[in-house]
Amino acid sequence: MGEVGNRETNFRASGSSSPDLPTSSVISRRRKSLGNHATAYLFLLPGISVFLLTVIFPIVKSIQISFYKWMVLPGVPSPFLGFGNYSRALHDPVFWRALVNSGFYMLVTVPSQIILGLLAAILLNKKIRGRATFRVLIYLPVITSWVVVTLLFLYLFSGDGGFFNWILKDVLHLVNQDVQWFGSRWPAMIAMAALGIWKGIGWSMIIFLAALQSVNPELVEAAAIDGAGPIRRFFAVTIPAVRRTTTFISMMLVIGGFNVFIQVYLMTQGGPMGATEVLLTYMYKQAFTYLDFGYGSAIAFLLAAIILVLSGVQWRYFRPDADS
Repeated sequence: MGEVGNRETNFRASGSSSPDLPTSSVISRRRKSLGNHATAYLFLLPGISVFLLTVIFPIVKSIQISFYKWMVLPGVPSPFLGFGNYSRALHDPVFWRALVNSGFYMLVTVPSQIILGLLAAILLNKKIRGRATFRVLIYLPVITSWVVVTLLFLYLFSGDGGFFNWILKDVLHLVNQDVQWFGSRWPAMIAMAALGIWKGIGWSMIIFLAALQSVNPELVEAAAIDGAGPIRRFFAVTIPAVRRTTTFISMMLVIGGFNVFIQVYLMTQGGPMGATEVLLTYMYKQAFTYLDFGYGSAIAFLLAAIILVLSGVQWRYFRPDADS
């Protein structure tokens, strides 16, 4: 014990930080680690700079603009309004109409894309002839230009002898005259929602298809051996297995649903008389038609807040580890 005590005393007296690792080695390793980190940060610097310049700075600048009656002319002062633009939006009937239209579009398109995409994925996950061709055909609208498919649907829903009017009037005999799809609010919203559903099914299908191919086939076989039919296996095995994927798809589609813009702008431009305005078309008009950038920025951040809240609610109640 005395010899051990003397060694500990000598070690403390020597000022060494470790009995096995000299101080110079520790310093050398720290310098090497700092050098490696500096090299990594140096390589990351260009990407971070571009990100700060093209993403973070515009967001911060937009937040600033939303608190002003922003004047675009140089030398003209921009009056500070505080939350005036946000208060104006909350008292603007056109803003609320646009919010309702965006919510309607989201509520119609999101469940439809999830259900139809999942059904298509289940069918095309089976070994059937030509399934690769069917997968391509269903996914093709996803990669087709929004402008192209919007012009296509303008023809299909034309109020003067369009395809759907021909089906309704001449084939099914449900109406006596052509429906003016884009002449009033809800027929126009239905036409635009139909376009959104048709274009988005393929995206949901691909994501669900990847999830279905990762389902353990032994679970399906075990359920079949226990006497579960196809419907029972679907709800007891398939749905729980793709729950995480469904949550992801739902969140992404809700974000996309509230960001609807191109088809509305090309089909109706928010008309007639603002009846089909959605939040993004209304924001775009305020900012780039009337040059009211402060009000347009306020609308954009109100939309961002709505999406953030809805995404949080979805994650809270539909995440895989949520309480049943």
